[in-house]
Amino acid sequence: MSLTKICKLSGKEFTITDEDLKFYKKLWVPTPTLCPEERARRRYSWRNERKLYWRKCDATGRRILSIFSPDKPFTVYEKSYWYSDNWNPLDYGIDFDFTKPFFEQFRELMEKVPMVPLSNWWYSENSDYCNQWGNLKDCYLVFEGNNNESCYYCWEISNSRLCVDSSAIQKSEKLYECFNCENCFDSKYLQNSKNCNKSWFLKNCINCEECFWSANLQGKKYYFFNEKYSKEEYYKKIESLELWKYYSIEKIKKKVSAFFMKFPNKYINWNNNENSTWDYLNNTQNCENCYNVQDSQNCKNIFYGYWLSNVHDMTVYWDWWVEFCYENHEIGQDIRKICFSDQVWEWCYNIFYSKMCIKNSHDLFWCIWLRNKKYCILNKQYTKEEYFKLREKIVAHMEKTWEWWEFFPSSISPFWYNETIAQEYFPLNQGDVLTKHLYNDKQIFNWSTYEQQIPEVEKIISAKKLPENIDEIPDDILNWAIMPDNSDTVGNEYLCSDTIISRDENINPLQTIHKPFKITKQELEFYRKHNLPIPRKHPDQRHSERMKLKNPRKLFDRKCEKCWINMKTTYSPYREEIVYCEKCYNEIIS
Repeated sequence: MSLTKICKLSGKEFTITDEDLKFYKKLWVPTPTLCPEERARRRYSWRNERKLYWRKCDATGRRILSIFSPDKPFTVYEKSYWYSDNWNPLDYGIDFDFTKPFFEQFRELMEKVPMVPLSNWWYSENSDYCNQWGNLKDCYLVFEGNNNESCYYCWEISNSRLCVDSSAIQKSEKLYECFNCENCFDSKYLQNSKNCNKSWFLKNCINCEECFWSANLQGKKYYFFNEKYSKEEYYKKIESLELWKYYSIEKIKKKVSAFFMKFPNKYINWNNNENSTWDYLNNTQNCENCYNVQDSQNCKNIFYGYWLSNVHDMTVYWDWWVEFCYENHEIGQDIRKICFSDQVWEWCYNIFYSKMCIKNSHDLFWCIWLRNKKYCILNKQYTKEEYFKLREKIVAHMEKTWEWWEFFPSSISPFWYNETIAQEYFPLNQGDVLTKHLYNDKQIFNWSTYEQQIPEVEKIISAKKLPENIDEIPDDILNWAIMPDNSDTVGNEYLCSDTIISRDENINPLQTIHKPFKITKQELEFYRKHNLPIPRKHPDQRHSERMKLKNPRKLFDRKCEKCWINMKTTYSPYREEIVYCEKCYNEIIS
């Protein structure tokens, strides 16, 4: 029989089903006290993807790039030293103190055990300015990327080459300003498209080549404005648009957005799913409230993952099979029965409340950075008998302090709220964090005011003063900083740094950044080779605008605007887009 509970933070009702209760019983955990949204926000507040800082390695003294700002009270070692045998994480082991809450003790341990500066794994070459990746070569400011070469300013990109300012990209090459594309080549400004080549400004297109400014096409060539042209006519139209000019492209982008509003959208982005809900799903079965999930079954409240089975409340999955796990930030590669943990990888099982434990580890409680270890508590080694006896006592203590059934609170996260992806999906301002988001009169979140020092440059130039034609951009631009031009985004008005614009509460917020940025040598070569203008907006601004193309992680009740059946969709009924059910959408694809 299902239960109805009240979230202790938001005050909202949420339901726990019979299947949920069975799942919790298998994992030896009680029912949650937070609604799914607040559980997600709490986990997101432990994930810093994009904020990078210069600081010193606490072992070697060398200058390193890190996701931990230098004002944080953590010990951080450069990657080579952190992985070495020069230190032993068991040397930091402490006894459990039954007079103090567990989370307080775990925070103390986090401040002692050295941290790795960036969450980067596997092989890399010349890709030092990236985070959350594996196997990169010659990449710059790539976040959430695997198996990529010569990609710059990208997020969630895999198996791709020579892609710039693009997000949610798979198996593609030579893309610029594209979003949610797969197997695409030599194209610019594509959205939700597959197998498209040498095209510009397409949305929801498949198997198209040399098409421009079109939507909902399949297997087309030389289409402009959704109309067929000869090859000569097609290129004549394109040449008249002056695509080498920045403001010409900006005008086209606005017209394209209005043009796309005339075309129906499929109610949800998915393929081959059974009894599943949310968005960006492929080959799933019985997956509820899941987003960016594929090849998975019997999952619930997942943000990003694949090859999952019986997993609930997870933020990010990393490589290979995961099953019977609950309330984790990031786990992966043949993992089983991991709960309330942050970054546990590679053939681990039976781990609770731990961080960065890997490689054949099992039966760990409250540990940090252990490899191939078992029967440890707070980084202290015990015998098997001692371990289980002490674990039982600590769980009883945590039940009394109301900690046992909770993921790590945001208040002890190594990152502050506005450094994490929580700010992208649940945006707040500093005043809200300090005065409104409280529990028992205590702050739930922290807020960072640390500002990275701007490096010295020859000069700072306004983006408005840059030549529009890439041929007129001098090599000296590599020594300049550019002050962004955000006028096209916010109605000819400049805003303060890190301002959140929420035009519609049901659409992802738009972040406006007014901070100087630099052009790198490799990206300048890319713009010149493809005859593209220099960008006028900060990389974080460009990322935020692409994220706005992604539907919000919410489901709404709405009717198909052709057959009028009821459906669950990520398109709010207040939005102006035309939305069809899958059957009606497939009927109109040309």
